[in-house]
Amino acid sequence: MPGSGLWRTKSIERSIADTDDPDTKLRRNLSTWDLTVFGVAVVIGAGIFTLTARTAGDFSGPSVSVAFVIAAVACALAALCYAEFASTVPVAGSAYTFSYATFGEFVAWIIGWDLILELAVGSAAVAKGWSTYLNTVMGYLFGFDPDRTSATVLDVGPITVDWGALLLVGVIVTLLAVGTKLSSRVSMVITGIKVAIVLFVIVLGLFYVKAANYTPFVPPAEPAAAGQSGVEQSLLSFLFGSGSSSFGAFGLLAGASLVFFAFIGFDIVATTAEETKNPQRSVPRGILGSLSIVTVLYVAVSLVVVGMVSYTQLATVNPDGSESKKTLATAFSANGVDWAAQVISIGALAGLTTVVMVLMLGQIRIIFAMARDGLLPRGLASTGGKGIPVRATLVVGGLVAVAATFFQADKLEEMVNVGTLFAFILVSAGVVVLRRTRPDLPRAFKAPWVPVVPVLAILACVWLMLNLTVLTWLRFVVWMVLGVVIYFVYSRRHSLLGKDPEGAGAAGAAGPPGESGK
Repeated sequence: MPGSGLWRTKSIERSIADTDDPDTKLRRNLSTWDLTVFGVAVVIGAGIFTLTARTAGDFSGPSVSVAFVIAAVACALAALCYAEFASTVPVAGSAYTFSYATFGEFVAWIIGWDLILELAVGSAAVAKGWSTYLNTVMGYLFGFDPDRTSATVLDVGPITVDWGALLLVGVIVTLLAVGTKLSSRVSMVITGIKVAIVLFVIVLGLFYVKAANYTPFVPPAEPAAAGQSGVEQSLLSFLFGSGSSSFGAFGLLAGASLVFFAFIGFDIVATTAEETKNPQRSVPRGILGSLSIVTVLYVAVSLVVVGMVSYTQLATVNPDGSESKKTLATAFSANGVDWAAQVISIGALAGLTTVVMVLMLGQIRIIFAMARDGLLPRGLASTGGKGIPVRATLVVGGLVAVAATFFQADKLEEMVNVGTLFAFILVSAGVVVLRRTRPDLPRAFKAPWVPVVPVLAILACVWLMLNLTVLTWLRFVVWMVLGVVIYFVYSRRHSLLGKDPEGAGAAGAAGPPGESGK
């Protein structure tokens, strides 16, 4: 076994062998189509329905479409690296598993802890957004003003209970506990609905586009609005002393870092590799296919929305200093097409449902993989012979339910972004490392132009991270420090690799890594 202590690595063969352990074996029943649906299901959601308008109004102006392209390029570079890793190591855990094989146990733990931040916080935040849209739809149905009445939020003494978010998490936990295949079928139906809504936005919105709204395409930099200076400005603008990330070059870059949240999800496809019938072929196709589809839709929607109304009408800070939420529906309401705004709200309700479902699915698989290695309690990896990690599902469901029901979830997009970008950097670097340390491994998909593509992916991700706010960086550092403490207090002492470095307890003999499970 290469390495020791903090840097001990888990061999690819041992990772493959662990997938045959009957006590922690996952059911293989997903196809390329299922993975593409999962990818589109999670990516088209909060980002397109909420972030597009807010980013245009507060940061990038009409150039928000360029911000989407910048974020998409960074994602595409990282996606090529994810696709190679997933086809080489078709094991649950995604970036965590990949890091364990290349950088060692400590880095693997850090990235696993980082992914918990990304997926759990993302699930809770989107569940809160789902509840907000549910309140809007209920307002349409029952005739009350959703801006003044919160039917999905109840005040129980000093505690605020968001029963809408709780309802959603409860339903999703039930579906995930029943089986991944059923979750895929539900996602397929709902994803079809929200893709239709997105196409509806593009086609109908074209009739209201005005060329004058695209000028100036990159608005000149403005003084920071409330909440966009100090620790709330991007780290890059803070370092260069601009004092603001509102419009101009810094605004465009800050917008790209923010809309990156809209692309998060394609990497979750890699967490389902162990449940895929032919992971060597299906996982790369699912990752790259879903990313291609959503990029085209995002750019088209952003161009239509900023063409329908002036970007100044999409600002979340009003002239009187008050704040207001701006979504895709805002552009249609401003043009007097209120019925379309209602349709979009219903589509958003459907869209956010699958986002929470797939985020939680990814979170469960990460915890499952870490528990199977002993870095978290082993009981969470038990599948009970049914191929479903029910315990991990219930634990994740409980944590997300508490966070979404009782806590405020505003300004969490950037926390999710910094965690994801950090994971992308390690995966991209890992491809280079594994090419040199294990050139013998069969690779069903090979990222082109290595090491150029991984290096470009790393640089793009670092650049986007620098454009996140100073406060986001401070929160991220605190979360990572907490993770380090937990590793040394619990995980290092319970690691199965530490107790059994030669893999004598691995489940069965491992065949060639590219063949297991076919």
